[in-house]
Amino acid sequence: MSINNESELKGMQEASKAVAYTLKAMVDFAKPGMSTKELDDFGGKILADFGAKSAPYLTYGFPGWTCISVDNEFCHGIPSEKRILKEGDLINIDVSAELNGFWADNGSSFVIGKDFQQHQKLVDASKEILKKAINNIKGGVKISDIGHLMETEAKKRGYKVIKNLGGHGIGRSLHEQPDELLNYRNRFDQRRFKKNSVVAIETFISTSSSIADTTKDGWTMVGNKGGFMAQHEHTIVITDGKPIILTEMNEIWN
Repeated sequence: MSINNESELKGMQEASKAVAYTLKAMVDFAKPGMSTKELDDFGGKILADFGAKSAPYLTYGFPGWTCISVDNEFCHGIPSEKRILKEGDLINIDVSAELNGFWADNGSSFVIGKDFQQHQKLVDASKEILKKAINNIKGGVKISDIGHLMETEAKKRGYKVIKNLGGHGIGRSLHEQPDELLNYRNRFDQRRFKKNSVVAIETFISTSSSIADTTKDGWTMVGNKGGFMAQHEHTIVITDGKPIILTEMNEIWN
């Protein structure tokens, strides 16, 4: 969507506050011994307290309020009573929701407890790359140039990017134009970011894989060559200068 007036900005700020607060609370709440279903129910209650509705549930009938992916699961993991979190797990939580007709999206990967498996370096790379990408986005910048920056920064750190996942426009629905805000340069993509538009920018930084495949549950995605992936995501409004980061209160950069 494009922000045309103060009330639209306020609507996006309220929806973004709901998802950002929920994500931060879920990250803080997660601990070893807890099931991903318990963590999801905790997040679902917070969204409900805001009056917000889970976007994946509303849009796709996803079997959970939020997406929670653990270790070799890259994204869209289904919350389950059987999946118990362990010390050292790499976890990704993606929270998106609708509130009063406005939609917002954010996500974070993090290590629970002690970093036995040395995942923190990957997590930090994803955070740093998202920050650098967002700081370079303004009206008129080529979408593919930001993708190129993301892949270049990933390679510099010894990582790959997932090429079949990307960020997206958002605002009046979960996925809008511009779609396919990829983590690499698509040389056929001549589109540019537009001032006042709202987009969800996300990283998909991987140790081994460059494609994410859907598993037999129909939702969860894993790497075509295995390994691990970190994802971080903010919903932003594009301006002539630095973007407005609507989901800043999720504190994923802290």
